[in-house]
Amino acid sequence: MKAVTWQGHRKVSVESVPDPRIEEPTDAVIKVTSTGICGSDLHLYEVLGAYMSSGDVLGHESIGVVEEVGSAVSELVPGDRVVIPFQISCGHCFMCDQGLTTQCETTQVREYGSGAALFGYSKLYGQIPGGQAEYLRVPRADATHVSVPHGPDDARYLYLSDVLPTAWQAVEYAAVPDGGSVTVLGLGPIGDMACRIAAYRGYRVIGVDRVPERLVRVAARGIECIDLTTLDRPLGAIIRDVTGGRGTDSVIDAVGMEAHGSPLAALAQRSSSLLPSAVARKVNDTVGIDRLTAFDTAIDVVRRGGTISLVGVYGGMVDPVPMRILFDKQIQLRMGQANVKRWIGDLLPLLGDDDPLGVESFATHRLPLASAPDAYRMFQQKTDGAVKIVLDPTTEP
Repeated sequence: MKAVTWQGHRKVSVESVPDPRIEEPTDAVIKVTSTGICGSDLHLYEVLGAYMSSGDVLGHESIGVVEEVGSAVSELVPGDRVVIPFQISCGHCFMCDQGLTTQCETTQVREYGSGAALFGYSKLYGQIPGGQAEYLRVPRADATHVSVPHGPDDARYLYLSDVLPTAWQAVEYAAVPDGGSVTVLGLGPIGDMACRIAAYRGYRVIGVDRVPERLVRVAARGIECIDLTTLDRPLGAIIRDVTGGRGTDSVIDAVGMEAHGSPLAALAQRSSSLLPSAVARKVNDTVGIDRLTAFDTAIDVVRRGGTISLVGVYGGMVDPVPMRILFDKQIQLRMGQANVKRWIGDLLPLLGDDDPLGVESFATHRLPLASAPDAYRMFQQKTDGAVKIVLDPTTEP
């Protein structure tokens, strides 16, 4: 089959790789009909290559049709249409019972001290072949799927794999009070969708970014937006001016480890990405540092006693966190990978014909799988208005 493979720093290619097969009785194999490129994939493309191997199949946002199931699979049969959550979970351990499928005790990657195994996401998370491919093997398939109706259009359901539950959890974790306010830092796919969900739930939303097309896209939904490139004073001061001098009740950081405005950390990240993998892993595991501009901004923007929800991926080991300010402002922090299955019941009713979140038109680009190298480059460089790119393994270029 054809699949998108990691080949090195800022290099992916579409290669022929062996077709997946049933390896365990609990496996299923699906034919992928649509698969998204996630902002998290760009971290592998840019700074987390030390944990990758040449030829690793990328991708963790997939929808498709079941081709084959193992002998122990009872919830699926060939022909079923399914969305595959980005994490692999058993559905019955202590953590899964708590709704924390990203911490599944059955699939935790204990070698690296990591949570549940993820599709297409490096040695840190199990090195499981991902879904940017024609076919995908799904371990623990009874728990690692969401059944959806058959239909001609994948757009309505594809985002249940990651974008929708990640954005929903980001808003949940932000703990915005009724009628309250939230600032969303970063208007990529997750930040954009978090704005839509927060606005749908009746909150005052202020979206912040520096990319014109992303600001226009969010503003078109009636959401307040601030362009970072036009400011003549700190963002926190501006937001306090429009919130009674306090700041918003909550802040969602949808940027993460590769924020703009951290030149020294950016240099360290770029330098480590060019080291031999064994050396780079040692560096990252012991003295890894993130670009913390977005997090520091969140601390400044949020009101005293407010909540910061971290949804952008962070991976640093010695990040200099301003504990005095966090303590003095009595800020609450919540963070982590989205527990996809936990939020499906909240999200499915929003995927009806009225489409209040605009999922049908959420993708800015839909391209053949063979266009993946150009798509990654476009997304990473934020060109051509790229916010959400979906790859179609079923069409020729």
